[in-house]
Amino acid sequence: MATVLVAGASGGTGLRLLDALAATDYEVRATTRSASKRERLLDAGADDVAVGDLTNRDAAARAVRGVDRVLCAVGSKPDPRLLVASGIVDDRGVRNLVHASVAADVDRFVLESAIGVGDSKAKMARWMRVLLWPVLDAKNRAEAELRTSGLEHVIVRPGGLTDAPATRDVLVAEGGATVSGTVPRADVARLMVAALDTPAAANRTFEVVSRDGLRGRARGLVDIDWAWPDD
Repeated sequence: MATVLVAGASGGTGLRLLDALAATDYEVRATTRSASKRERLLDAGADDVAVGDLTNRDAAARAVRGVDRVLCAVGSKPDPRLLVASGIVDDRGVRNLVHASVAADVDRFVLESAIGVGDSKAKMARWMRVLLWPVLDAKNRAEAELRTSGLEHVIVRPGGLTDAPATRDVLVAEGGATVSGTVPRADVARLMVAALDTPAAANRTFEVVSRDGLRGRARGLVDIDWAWPDD
């Protein structure tokens, strides 16, 4: 039985990743910085919980030891302190996890990024980019690290995240300035889990919004036979 690591499992997308993985045969290891969240993650479906701060290299190495695949949904909330912060989890934490995954011979690494990062920045409102630029910049560095790591990977850039139920009707695009809008975290989690076992998704970067959440015109839509976890 293959083991998948859910990094950032106690976050909004992370908890929904645990929900989506319940429909698969994966052994699930979750990560969290807080030991107080361990029981909650076990109750949510994790088989094992690694407690540690991924911005620490040793903690990242311990988390990924014995893991076959990685789902990375770590992230920072907007905070003025990030303007002077260095090494936030979106950057250093992801990069540590990428390096550890290379050393551990991980088969595939699926990263949650965001529309607004890199060549998708035009699809995020300017005022929002100004507000979030430290996080977006960190995610851009993390994306670049993953692409050049040699790991087989999939990068998923969701639009504005909501806590609505999954629509199961998402628009997946490729090319940067493709789609804009919102998407439920539950839909993002389903897509990330599907990406674990979709050969055609390898080493590609996708933007995703829900069909109902689309703003403006969609471009660059892709037609891929996703391995949905609950099909």
